Amino acid sequence: MEALRAALRDVVLAHMATDAAHDLAHLDRVWANCQEIAAGEDAPDMRVLLAAAYLHDLVNLPKDDPQRDQASRMAAEHSAPVLTGLDFTDSEIKATQHAIATHSFSAGLEPDSAEARILRDADRLDALGAIGIARTFAVAGDLKLALYDPVDPFAELRALDDRAWALDHWPVKLFRLPEGMTTATGRVVAENRVSEMRSFAKGLAAEIGTVVPKRWR
Repeated sequence: MEALRAALRDVVLAHMATDAAHDLAHLDRVWANCQEIAAGEDAPDMRVLLAAAYLHDLVNLPKDDPQRDQASRMAAEHSAPVLTGLDFTDSEIKATQHAIATHSFSAGLEPDSAEARILRDADRLDALGAIGIARTFAVAGDLKLALYDPVDPFAELRALDDRAWALDHWPVKLFRLPEGMTTATGRVVAENRVSEMRSFAKGLAAEIGTVVPKRWR
C-alpha cells in the first residue's frame, strides 16, 4: 500500500493542477480521513479507496467555473489510464471511478459503495474544522472575495451571499455538511469540526466588535 501511495502521489504532482485548497496536502488529509472512517465500516477495499483519495481531484476546476459540476466526472475519466498503468483490474478501475465521480457536492451523484461513501465523507471533512477555516479563506483569496461584510458580518439583516462574502459560505453550505454524511464516524467528526468553526465565529465577532447571532452558535 505504501508503494502504491507513493506512486499515486507522484502522478498527482506531475499532472494535477492545484490551488492552496486542493493541493497534495489536501489529498494526504483526505486519505487520513478515509482511514479513520474506514476503521468503523464494513471491510472497504482499501486499495480502491487509496486510489480514489489521491485521484479524486485529478481534474480540479475553480469554484466559479461553469463546468464545476462536471469536474468529478472528468477526474474519474482521467483516472482510468493512471489506474491501468498501476495494474488495477477492470473492476477496481470501475469501483475507483465511481467513488471519484460521486464524491463532489456539486455533481449531485449518490455513492452506492462503501468506498464511495467513505471518500465523500472524508473529502467533506476537509472543508470543516481548523483546516476548513483556512481553506475557506484561501479559496476566497483566489476568487478575490471579501472575508466578510463589514456592515453586516453575520447576515442578520441581509440575504446570505457566499459569492460576495467568504464567511457566508459557512451557513450556506459548510454548517450543513454533517447532516449529509453517509457514515456514522463521518457525522461525529463533522459535528465536532463544525463546533470548532462556530467557536471561531464567536472569537471573530468579539474582535470586530459585534456578537454572533443565534443561528451561528
